[in-house]
Amino acid sequence: MGLAGGIRTPERAKFDENAYAYYTSVILQDARKNSRLTQVELAKRLGTTKSYISRIEHGGIVPSVATFYRIINALGLTVELTPSPK
Repeated sequence: MGLAGGIRTPERAKFDENAYAYYTSVILQDARKNSRLTQVELAKRLGTTKSYISRIEHGGIVPSVATFYRIINALGLTVELTPSPK
């Protein structure tokens, strides 16, 4: 099932992948800006490059779960997982 609960066609899978990439990019970019860090400063905290941070923030790549958590930690944030309402 996709984001909207539709049938999982290859086109739908690609759409979902792009939607997740965009959603992740918005979350991370907003978090970085709220932390008042530049891409360069965040990259230094992570031991990576500004280019890598930029690609994440523009949806060009989706970071692994481990990288996502490293970014969140570098921004001084936490992630809270809660069950979906049934």
